[in-house]
Amino acid sequence: MTQKRVVVVGIAAAFAAVLGTSAGIAATRSKERAAAPLATAPARVLGTDDGWSAYVAEDRTGRVCYLVGQPTKSAPAGAHRQPPSAMVTHRPAERVFNVVSFVEGYPLRDGSDVALEIGRRKFALFTNGDAAWARTSDLDHEIVDTLAKAHDAVVKGVPQRGPATTDTYTLAGFSKALALIDKACGVKR
Repeated sequence: MTQKRVVVVGIAAAFAAVLGTSAGIAATRSKERAAAPLATAPARVLGTDDGWSAYVAEDRTGRVCYLVGQPTKSAPAGAHRQPPSAMVTHRPAERVFNVVSFVEGYPLRDGSDVALEIGRRKFALFTNGDAAWARTSDLDHEIVDTLAKAHDAVVKGVPQRGPATTDTYTLAGFSKALALIDKACGVKR
């Protein structure tokens, strides 16, 4: 299997995991943000730039636009985990925009937060399973705006077992991927 195919399969798995897990977090976030049925049609690639890819798909509720990136550096090296990824999702039919999530690739410690550092800004994300999200839609929007202006982001997670991990995401292509999903889902900035 080629490296590009592995990344696409990993992205599709990450997207399905985020969508499937989202339904289980309804108690923590509002119903409109948490409800997320699986995509019913294959995702279409809108474009890729500097490690960030933009996609559009359809599910039972309508169009879903999302971008995905992988870290350029992860520590500790050789940690036993699935490939981590960062995502931003728009669901216009549900009036849900800029949902930020990080899939860590391992079960996160129950009750732990994931630390997100973007430049000098620090954010605490709540966790469920192997993923982390912002606690509010306002915080999602703030994080997306900060990501679009920064050079890199650092994500620190704590697994149920083993040492904490640190993933560094280069944000060079983030703004272009964001512009593609904004256009595809009619989001004005």
